[in-house]
This record gives sequence, C-alpha cells and structure tokens, in this order.
Amino acid sequence: MIVLNQPSYDHDYLFHFGFILGVNQSLVTIRPINDLSSHVFDSTYIPDILPLPDSARVLAINSTPTPGFVVSIVANMQMGKYFELQFVPSLSFGDRTITYDVQTYRYRPGEKEPVQNLTLSKKIPSTYVNFPLEIKFKSIRYNNFRPYLLGGAQYSLDLASQAKKREQKNRNEKIVKFNQNDVYIEAGVGFDFYNEWFKFGLELKMMYGLMDVLKRESNIYTNSIDKVSSKIFQVSFTFE
Repeated sequence: MIVLNQPSYDHDYLFHFGFILGVNQSLVTIRPINDLSSHVFDSTYIPDILPLPDSARVLAINSTPTPGFVVSIVANMQMGKYFELQFVPSLSFGDRTITYDVQTYRYRPGEKEPVQNLTLSKKIPSTYVNFPLEIKFKSIRYNNFRPYLLGGAQYSLDLASQAKKREQKNRNEKIVKFNQNDVYIEAGVGFDFYNEWFKFGLELKMMYGLMDVLKRESNIYTNSIDKVSSKIFQVSFTFE
C-alpha cells in the first residue's frame, strides 16, 4: 500500500513558495547579412586585427553553447484543480561565444602572402535578472507523482554584457556587446514528486528570445550580422 505524502498539498493553501536551483545552456541564433562572404570591409571597420590589413571579409559566423546556472525563488497561485499561475524571479549566469572566420588582405612590397585566414572568437558574458510569468497545466495526481506542462513569457535584463570593466580590461580588443533587454517565450515540461516534508520538482524548459540583442557598432563584428537572437535550455530542481 502506497502512503500519500501531503495529500491535501494542492488544496489547503492558495499560495505556495519555494526556490529553484538549475543549470542552463545559453546559445545564440545568428543570421548573417545576405552578401556576407562577398562584402569587403575596409581598414576602418577592423580595429583590433594586427598588423592592420587593408581590407577583410567574413567567410562564416558561428556560435558555441556555454553552460551556466540559475537561482530562483518561486511563488505559485492555485487556479482551480489543474492550473497554477507561477512567478519565478531569478538570477542566471552564462556566457556566449561568437566565432568569426575572417580573410584579410594586406599588400606590402616584398611580402609574399597578402591574404591570411584567421579565426576570431568574441566571448559575451551575461548576468541576467529574469522576471518570468508562467501558467502550469497539471495532470491528475498519481500517488506521489504529478506531471505538468508549462508556458509563459519572460522579461530579462542583462547586467554584464555591456559592463565597463570589460572595455577597460580589453582596451586593445574590440568587444561584442548585447543589448540589456530581451523578451522570451517559454515552454516546458516538469514532474512533481510529493515527499513527506516538501514537494520536489524536476523541470525541463526552453526559452526563445524575440528581440535582436546585438548592439550595433561600426565594426566588422556587428556589421556582418543581420540579427542575433537568444535561446536557452534549462534544467531546474524545485523545492516547495
């Protein structure tokens, strides 16, 4: 015989509170300009490639996913038998790396190789303050187990992508910056486990940014890109 833990958990109180620990993976989706490989940038757009070339072309742009972590508090409001409204302010950390394959041209009398191929990486650290509002659709509880689906929207404020300390530390290198504000749509699935003293949740969530987060500056790194949007995959552990 299975003993039900906290059998009236979802009925006794209108509000529940807890905290979340999680890991995430931050990515960016990059849409280059249409004529990327044929677009030639003169030396004024190439501030940190030495020796300074006469011109350069960007052959390809890629991004590398980076793991991070998140800490949240959670407040749930019951909305009937199967629905919850959930507010989850959080602080998350993660880096994104953009890699550029660049071909430079520099002609000087006596030099044999005027054309060089380079790979340049730009790391964009981020510290997000997130304000998501989510709706959970819960199934019928089975013993001490209850799965659910969730969807929602999130506003994020990036505190680190444009930090002045990065510019001071990298005075001889042009850094790539992201805009501070972004809006995400969210979708996920989770599983609640009712223990004797608390409810434990395991959740997988995907977040897709709706805004172009790249800060435009007149250099080869931003002028070669049409749009950058964020994408985050997150695994969370909830304690209520």
